[in-house]
Amino acid sequence: MYDRESKSTDRDAGQMLLATGVVLLLSLLSMAVFSVKVAGITQSSDTSSNGVIQTTSEVIDAIPVLVENRTIVWVDAGVERLDAAQLSIDSVHDDLLHHGEIRGVEVKILDFIFSDIDGSSMLITGQLGVSDSTTTLQSNVSFIISV
Repeated sequence: MYDRESKSTDRDAGQMLLATGVVLLLSLLSMAVFSVKVAGITQSSDTSSNGVIQTTSEVIDAIPVLVENRTIVWVDAGVERLDAAQLSIDSVHDDLLHHGEIRGVEVKILDFIFSDIDGSSMLITGQLGVSDSTTTLQSNVSFIISV
């Protein structure tokens, strides 16, 4: 009977040792996964993506039409042309800033200057800044609106 108890105790000790090894292995694996997640926490977007370039292109294409249409609305409401253009740029900037937050990029309209050309057209020039967590792109923007 004593011989049988000895074999049972050895088997139990072996199982306990195996269980301890498995728990240790799972703990190490868990820490490794956590470390990889923490290491990638500052990299919220794919660095190979072209979101900033694509957003800049879309904004440069859309901004003249938006500003012209909003300026027309303000002028029809009785606001002076240059003031209407400034109000339009400000409202487009606010909309683009909010749109960028949704997409994960920041869109800024900076230092826009309004010049009256001939009483029915305005030259608008300025800078557009688009950035995400890894990339920043500044572009000069210039367009003419008819109001």
